[in-house]
Amino acid sequence: MKRITTLLIALLLTGMMIFTGCQATPATPAAPETPAAPVEDMKLKIGIMPAVDSAPILLAEKKGYFKDLGLDIDIQVYNNAANRESALQSGELDGTMTDLIAFVNSVQNGLDVKITTSTDGSFPFLLKKGFVEQKKIKIGMMEVSVSNFLSDQFLKDKYEMEKVFINEIPARLEMVKAGQLDMANLPEPIASMGELGGLEKVVYANVDNFMPEAMIFTGKTLKEKGKALEAFHEAYNKAVADIKANDEEARDVLIEKLQLKPEIKKLMALPEYNMARVPDEAYLNKVIAWIEEVQKIDITVAYDQMIERKFIK
Repeated sequence: MKRITTLLIALLLTGMMIFTGCQATPATPAAPETPAAPVEDMKLKIGIMPAVDSAPILLAEKKGYFKDLGLDIDIQVYNNAANRESALQSGELDGTMTDLIAFVNSVQNGLDVKITTSTDGSFPFLLKKGFVEQKKIKIGMMEVSVSNFLSDQFLKDKYEMEKVFINEIPARLEMVKAGQLDMANLPEPIASMGELGGLEKVVYANVDNFMPEAMIFTGKTLKEKGKALEAFHEAYNKAVADIKANDEEARDVLIEKLQLKPEIKKLMALPEYNMARVPDEAYLNKVIAWIEEVQKIDITVAYDQMIERKFIK
């Protein structure tokens, strides 16, 4: 009996060992897949003014430089700077061409934007027909703008100015034509449209290395669309190189894209276009000092808070 019991125990143990050996070996857990890096948004929507500053941007678009670099760009032209600023503040635009006076005010008021490159403009003065030199003049401009800043820079020591604030650029031109203003500060190529109509155009030499204008982009765009901005500035520089080699390209693209009369082609006073660069601290401080004097406010934003250098070669 004892022998049979021992045999049964042995058989039971053997069966258990066989059963255990037949169990499936647990699979080693697979390593979690690394999520694919998100594809960066290569779209930009920007605002520009009907000014010669815009020539490199318009030429880069026409010649396909943005597209070649994978950038899908939507360029909106604004005749009214106030509408341009409103579109930027509402988030409708990723960035815009603007003047440094409006820019500094926006940053001081909390708008999250930075300069990525200066732009190069030309701002002649148009005189009404039959204008006679006199000490007191009535002059049209936009109040918080480059036109006011440059009027002081070029004319303050020459005239006593009655400043008439008119936001709409075409309206300024029409008021000079109608003799309601003695003169007005207007961007090229609009100024040349007035010259073509018989008005006298006066161009003053810029004593600074910069003009008070720039391309600015929002903090959100700078954070989320770095590659798109790299492409934008690369295409911009390619177009500037083309214009330096032959400024006829700038004149032609401005006439085509801004729907101007071809007769102004040779009249336009073009600036010297520069590769992407940011205004130096001394120049920006000059603009800030003017703002503080004219607007009776204190600007507390530091230079480095206004500048983004990463797209400058």
